[in-house]
Amino acid sequence: MPYIIDGHNLIPKIPGISLDEIDDENQLIELLQEFCRRERKQVEVFFDNAPPGGTRARNFGSVTARFVRQGRTADDAISAKLDRLGGSARNYTVVSSDHAVQTAARAKRARVLSSEEYAVYLTSVRFDNGQEQGKGTEANLSPQELEDWLQIFNSGDEGEIES
Repeated sequence: MPYIIDGHNLIPKIPGISLDEIDDENQLIELLQEFCRRERKQVEVFFDNAPPGGTRARNFGSVTARFVRQGRTADDAISAKLDRLGGSARNYTVVSSDHAVQTAARAKRARVLSSEEYAVYLTSVRFDNGQEQGKGTEANLSPQELEDWLQIFNSGDEGEIES
């Protein structure tokens, strides 16, 4: 089942990546590439605020990154993608915690995962027997990462809209 991902909605849910970083999108794409390689999945990730004159879509193996021009949002682009898919949308999983995106996905009968749920799944793919894939580092969480996870699981803000 291919994935459609609201990229800037997912980034803050992944320990170690921040929207404040200049290469946050590339960091997410690298994680998604590893996910696709290990799980044999296809991913299409949408990002808001593409730089003027930049490429609107780039392929990274099984990951397609779509950079949405200013004046339009990734949410709009995801909804339009679901409309184009029509009945085939039911074969996709949409990842976002934005309620409008989730509603659009459910209306097309796509499977929906919150960004928090997918972040846990995505992060677990990075680790194998206590070591991060390809890096040989220990999988122990830093104090900041531990705090980030605790906030995710203990926040109780499930009704909050994020985009």
